[in-house]
Amino acid sequence: MSQPLPGETPDTGVPQRSRWVSGTALVLAVAALGLSGWALWRTFPGSAADVQYPQAQRDQARQNTCAAAELVRTGVSLNTGEPGPVAPDDVAGSLAAAANARLSLFDGGQYLLARLDPATPTELSGAVHRLADALMDIAAAATAGAQNSDPDQAARLRDADAADAEVRRLCG
Repeated sequence: MSQPLPGETPDTGVPQRSRWVSGTALVLAVAALGLSGWALWRTFPGSAADVQYPQAQRDQARQNTCAAAELVRTGVSLNTGEPGPVAPDDVAGSLAAAANARLSLFDGGQYLLARLDPATPTELSGAVHRLADALMDIAAAATAGAQNSDPDQAARLRDADAADAEVRRLCG
């Protein structure tokens, strides 16, 4: 067996400095992982969002969110329930009515997300996110040609109805 070089341990041949650097790197990595986990926990919905804002601010955010949901509900109802053109051969009118319905769905989802205040109570915020996502999914699928009778589109419509019912319950 050969003699260890200066600065090496006799049993492994690994320099002592290398062990120290590796140990320090491991400690720093564990600390960084812990810190990133803590940061993620602090920003995750429901962690402490309902207590970091004063009650008056949360109440105002709830009121504004519920008003936005009602406005979107009215707009979507008006624009998706339109009978369309009177003349059956009015292709432009049919296309315009369909485009208007898609716009109201997609824009309604975007509007809800844009008006969602961070102080909105967590449960309501989650329901509004689900409703907004469902509205935009319906609009995107309709733009791609999905009909309401398609099973996937029918499921999206049911999801939107369930999310809307939840928003109504939480706003009630």
